[in-house]
Amino acid sequence: MVATVIRRAERRLAQADPVMKRLIAKHGHCPLAEREFEPFHMLANSIISQQLSTKAAATIKQRVGMVVGVPFQTDRVLSVSSDRLRGAGLSAAKTRYIRELAARVCDGRLNFAELTAIDDEAVIAKRIEAPGIGRWTAEMFLLFGLKRLDVLALGDAGLQRAAKLLYGKKRKSLTLLPRVAEAWRPYRSVASWYLGRSLEDVPAKPPEKRWVRVVKAPMT
Repeated sequence: MVATVIRRAERRLAQADPVMKRLIAKHGHCPLAEREFEPFHMLANSIISQQLSTKAAATIKQRVGMVVGVPFQTDRVLSVSSDRLRGAGLSAAKTRYIRELAARVCDGRLNFAELTAIDDEAVIAKRIEAPGIGRWTAEMFLLFGLKRLDVLALGDAGLQRAAKLLYGKKRKSLTLLPRVAEAWRPYRSVASWYLGRSLEDVPAKPPEKRWVRVVKAPMT
């Protein structure tokens, strides 16, 4: 994934999908090609982000970075105690997952260089061997780590929500994302980035009103 390919993808998406055309005009060029290749850092960040809001995950990533440095390095992760990582906001499970990931990189069980030569499904199969890394995390690694062009994380709640808001008025929501994404091939990674950006325009939901029944005390 290089800048010239991203520009070609943007032109193709704008031609194929009027919604994408509007998003590209509004949000500008997709920056995926500009990301540094930091595979361990990226995978560890994805583990941290699991089941957390964007804001909460960002806070914990910053605190972990203060402990192990940025980008995260395997030797630093293994050299600090689990207690210090938990003190930065990681759960006991995520601490264990990230330390195990670092150990696999250090002892050679996980070789990031080998992954660049195999297809997407093979990468996913190898990634989910490690504890704490499911399909979504492996797909995020394909997209942001290996910069594969045609990744679509169907289980991503944010993408599902964005698709429903942008395309859902006349479509059934159950199969909405995979159906509209057919027009984005072979650049579904780039389209996914624009879907994610579209959520920045959506106002937060107002708090639910709670009706309280007031019972008057009897007159005495």
